[in-house]
Amino acid sequence: MNDAIERVKAARAKGRLTGKQVIDAITTDFFELHGDRRFADDSAVVGGIGRLCGLPVTVIALEKGQDTKDKVHRNFGSANPEGYRKALRLMQQAEKFGRPVVCIVDTAGAFCGIGAEERGQGQAIAENLMEMMVLKVPIISVLIGEGGSGGALALAVADRVWMMEQAIYSVISPEGCASILWKDAKKVAEAAACLKLTAADMLRFGVVERVLAEAGQSAEEQMETLRDSLHGTLQELSALDAAVRLEQRYQRFRKFGQGETVCQELS
Repeated sequence: MNDAIERVKAARAKGRLTGKQVIDAITTDFFELHGDRRFADDSAVVGGIGRLCGLPVTVIALEKGQDTKDKVHRNFGSANPEGYRKALRLMQQAEKFGRPVVCIVDTAGAFCGIGAEERGQGQAIAENLMEMMVLKVPIISVLIGEGGSGGALALAVADRVWMMEQAIYSVISPEGCASILWKDAKKVAEAAACLKLTAADMLRFGVVERVLAEAGQSAEEQMETLRDSLHGTLQELSALDAAVRLEQRYQRFRKFGQGETVCQELS
């Protein structure tokens, strides 16, 4: 059995927790904030202020939606430029007030419609990558489902990047890869295997620091582990001098492509 394609199916499975549900599970007193102050409010990105075990945090999530009507409203989690600009605005606000940032990632990729391109989709994503690299407050990003291309990376330039066990992270979808390499949609399973997109692959390559176990645990237990882990790690990161934290963040990304590294074991 091709484990990679099974992980793809699991990451996309109906009933899997969405970004907004994760926010509700790990925070209290969450207050959503809206708009990019330029064009519109993008419902594919949910962001605001809440408390994580009493710690004030800014939380930003890519939200796919829960039922059909909500999925359409959320554009199936594919954000427009204004969504990424909203996220960046909230992160800069967090820096102003000294709040750590938690990003919850679950998207097949950024929206590629004509309007999105006209309003600067590529620039919006690039600005997030650049600005997140120098944001002075701690950042942790967690991939809970699909981590598709630049649409996911735009919220994953962080001090720590974690994945749920059944999540995936890839430069392109298996379907897109199959259509480009083989011009054959039936090659999706082969493409998934070639892309090395599973959480285990990402851990082995050093792209993520931690994989959060799902097998044998209820959603409530998974979220409890995530909440406690986020709180502890944010406290550790906050104790570092900002200059040290920024240098570590920079080096985290500079080491990519220098060979396989082994990070924290499945927990």
